[in-house]
Amino acid sequence: MRIRVLLADDHQMVREGLRTLLEQQEGVQVVGEATDGWQAVKLARELTPHVVVMDVSMPGLNGIDATRQIVNELPATRVVALSVHSDKRFVIEMLKMGASGYLLKTSAFDELVLAITAVAAGQVYLSPLIAGYVVDAYRHHDAEEHHGSAFTQLTPREREIVQLLAEGQSTKEIAAQLHISQKTVDVHRQNTMEKLHFHSLAELIKYAIKEGLITLDS
Repeated sequence: MRIRVLLADDHQMVREGLRTLLEQQEGVQVVGEATDGWQAVKLARELTPHVVVMDVSMPGLNGIDATRQIVNELPATRVVALSVHSDKRFVIEMLKMGASGYLLKTSAFDELVLAITAVAAGQVYLSPLIAGYVVDAYRHHDAEEHHGSAFTQLTPREREIVQLLAEGQSTKEIAAQLHISQKTVDVHRQNTMEKLHFHSLAELIKYAIKEGLITLDS
């Protein structure tokens, strides 16, 4: 049986390159491509892939929260993070949300194939650099917990709204995308601003960039 793979990355050239290389591998079938986190969740539901290769920073919904939704809804589907981010915060949050693997985009393609094969078989695959971060995080567990991040300070809904606001969407657009009222969006926004002690949208945008909810090229 071939391993069914869904590719999730907002860069077309990355997706096309990965598809071309993966389709040359025996036992691997690319069943779909997603350009953002929302589409990744939608296609995962529809296609039930064995493995999702997930970028961490994507527009609409970041890869960390997309991973959380996919793993919660489809426990048989494994997620491998493939990212430019080597910051251990992103590594730890992806693993907390249920990812079974994490590689950097600078990794050799052969390593991605190994990771896909390993997680499809129920194993965990971390590149050597990433494995070092995980060990370090356990050694400094208390310090990390007290430092806090967007993934410990904010609820999933608050993160969704912060990301969409930082990407320039209006309250009306966010309400339509999340299927909630504009009043609910405003309440979440106000609660988030108070929680973070912010007084302007500019502060919220800087925070979203710092925490990896958006990137300057997303």
